[in-house]
Amino acid sequence: MTVSIGDQVRLIRTQTFLKTADPMPMLRPPDLVTTDEIGLVTALHPAETAAVRFPRGSFLISLDQLTSADATTGD
Repeated sequence: MTVSIGDQVRLIRTQTFLKTADPMPMLRPPDLVTTDEIGLVTALHPAETAAVRFPRGSFLISLDQLTSADATTGD
């Protein structure tokens, strides 16, 4: 998947853990972000990783774990 800063994305599936996008990253529990939450890409990092801001924090997530928020169909 190709993303740009400012794109809205969702998780494809629940993560095993979440890594914060802080200067000193920490591992956080996976229940902080659900697959229905829309996040905003705030930065692009090496190794096909993006910093995504969700309502409960900003996390580093692999691009293969993300899908465009527009690509998913609503209720």
